[in-house]
Amino acid sequence: MVWNTMILSQYVIVRAVTGHPSHPHEREAMIRHYRATVTGEGGWGQHSESSEPSLYCTVLAYVALRLLGVPADGPLCRRAAAWMHTLPGGARAVPAWGKFWLALIGLYDYRGVPPTPPEMFLLPGRAPVHPDRFYCHTRSVYQAMAYLYGVRFQADQGPLGVRLRQELFGSDVLPRDRRSAGTDVHRPAGLLLRAVNTVLSGYELRPAPPLRRRALERCLRRVEHEQLVTGELGLSPVNALLDVLVLHAARPGSAAVTRALDAQAYWGWTDEAGGTRYAGARSQTWDTAFTMEALLAGQAADRAPGQAAGREPEPALADGVRRAAGFLRGAQVTAEIPRPEVTARSPALGGWCFSEGGHRWPVSDCTAEALAALAHAARTVPGTERLPDGDLRSAVRFLLERQNRDGGFGTYERRRGGRWLEALNPSEMFSNCMVEGSYVECTASALTAFAGLPAHVLGPLSSGVDRSRRRAVAFLMSSQAADGSWPAAWGVNRIYGTWFAVRGLRAAGLPAGHPRLRRAADWLRGVQRADGGWGEHHRGCTENRYAEHARSQPVSTAWSLLALLDTDGPEDPAVVRGVEWLCRTQRPDGAWEQTSVNGVFFGTGMLDYRLYAQYFPVWALGRWLGAREAS
Repeated sequence: MVWNTMILSQYVIVRAVTGHPSHPHEREAMIRHYRATVTGEGGWGQHSESSEPSLYCTVLAYVALRLLGVPADGPLCRRAAAWMHTLPGGARAVPAWGKFWLALIGLYDYRGVPPTPPEMFLLPGRAPVHPDRFYCHTRSVYQAMAYLYGVRFQADQGPLGVRLRQELFGSDVLPRDRRSAGTDVHRPAGLLLRAVNTVLSGYELRPAPPLRRRALERCLRRVEHEQLVTGELGLSPVNALLDVLVLHAARPGSAAVTRALDAQAYWGWTDEAGGTRYAGARSQTWDTAFTMEALLAGQAADRAPGQAAGREPEPALADGVRRAAGFLRGAQVTAEIPRPEVTARSPALGGWCFSEGGHRWPVSDCTAEALAALAHAARTVPGTERLPDGDLRSAVRFLLERQNRDGGFGTYERRRGGRWLEALNPSEMFSNCMVEGSYVECTASALTAFAGLPAHVLGPLSSGVDRSRRRAVAFLMSSQAADGSWPAAWGVNRIYGTWFAVRGLRAAGLPAGHPRLRRAADWLRGVQRADGGWGEHHRGCTENRYAEHARSQPVSTAWSLLALLDTDGPEDPAVVRGVEWLCRTQRPDGAWEQTSVNGVFFGTGMLDYRLYAQYFPVWALGRWLGAREAS
């Protein structure tokens, strides 16, 4: 899953700050990635399709390149500096998180950084603004930021630091301008956040020393707990790299710093064309579950009662599915994390992570898709070992604990705070990142998993599953847009959400002719492109609407076909045209070319899931072939 250069830049900065500079061969591979991703303007974008460079990514990249030894008058740095100097305010206009990173390395005055006092972690647990009510990614980032802000941590880079201030700001004086500008600023600070920042800035003029010490100890304990229970990987590298700096600030030179830094190699990978980059997440469970569904599409277990039995899986396919099922069984979290109350963790037992499970932050939809794939494999491929009954019940309990009051499912946990907390969003770059949500995709995945559960194994959980299913169906019904589509939070966008919703509602027992499903099918046919494919542009994520792409995309086409096969069957003209488009655009090596980002997080973080363009078309074609045979 590919995002941008942000994490690579932060990794380089953290290595330099902690006295662990990258080795020469590592530096060359990192610089190669910056060369491979630089835009025509000379900067770096928020994602591969950014219409212009991101000031945030470009400022961090410039600092990282200079720390890697790239000269200021070299092509990469010279062009980046020239582009930044064309902007109103230049590098001073970088969003708040950029100012914070510059302050860490001694390039910005903390008085220009929005206040992040550690004392907020001392608030009573019932306080509506306690950080434990925040979305887990947000609170994990801010417990580290609060410590570093509270001690005013700044790493002195010596003569290079002096030169960097001149190159970025044209002055030796540390800037302290809080204003941000540019395309990065998606959610500028509103009246409430500005008022809160004014009050907190007043407190920061004279914080109470005993209170500050207690608060710093609380934040440090939380960071150390996160390191302990995630095997030093962190929830993601976004917070894990900040955790490394916290450990360095608290205990410079300790073995804990070295271990935490070394663990971050988990998030990186290198190839000849792209050099070294760092992912925001690993997607092994997610990709494996969907690949299993793609390989099994159209096999015997996909047949409805009374339809032809279909072919048994070929030996190579069966062997691959059995091995994948073994991986999924081994990736389940089967032991609870110790002392979850330290960082307000929800129970992890029974869930699956987005990754292979090493950091033990399981997610509802990953758990649901793993359950669904394992159940499908056990029904379809002889010799596939079933998930043990106790582990299955643990997974179901994990899912039920993620359902919100409105019937929708969150990701890592239930929603804990009111939506009004979004008004305090300090990131400026992202939306809907302050509290957990109820998501169409997670809710639909849960319904899909529930449909494959053996009732005799659930026992007393059966009644809870039935109630959960009814509430989830009601949530999906209430979430459908007037045009028949469903919005998504984690993929691009209306097509993605509509496929998930249709799949989940069909799994819950709604007939193909249900009026809500007919509206969804009509909408999908209405946005089919003239060439037979479908293509959706990522700008619809930020504009909360459907936006057509200039080209049909294999992933959008596959999602649309999978939904229409659930509502209209294989002979529908729109389905046939979509299948023909997929067949025409398949490459000689069997793959498809994805020419657009296909994932998203927090509204503006566009992602490229590299395997989507391989398994989703296979899934759609397999379903179509199986449905044709069966009919």
